Amino acid sequence: MEQYILIFRHQDGSKVASPEQMQVWMKQTMDWIGGIAAQNKFVQGNGLPFDEARVVGHGGVVTNGPFGDVKETLGGYVIVRAASVDEAVEFAKGSPVLQGEGNTVEVRRIASGDGVH
Repeated sequence: MEQYILIFRHQDGSKVASPEQMQVWMKQTMDWIGGIAAQNKFVQGNGLPFDEARVVGHGGVVTNGPFGDVKETLGGYVIVRAASVDEAVEFAKGSPVLQGEGNTVEVRRIASGDGVH
């Protein structure tokens, strides 16, 4: 069984949800993760807050960010165990992140370090 990372991309970082909307979204997210965990396929996950963030570029240039005016932002990730990329995609399809117009969930296999992949 391989591990896959589901990366949550938000299309418009300038749209901030109300505290009530955030509570609903967090409950939906916990329920979604709970469903994956019930199958013993949840590994870990975290949100990625925007505060205390920096971007390091070529030549060591450091800028503050990412900012909400950036077209796309990373909101977090979940790592799951799955028999195939298709199974991991099925998990991704259930993510509450997809309720936001333009939001996406990128699914990537995590390199196992054995040199095979």
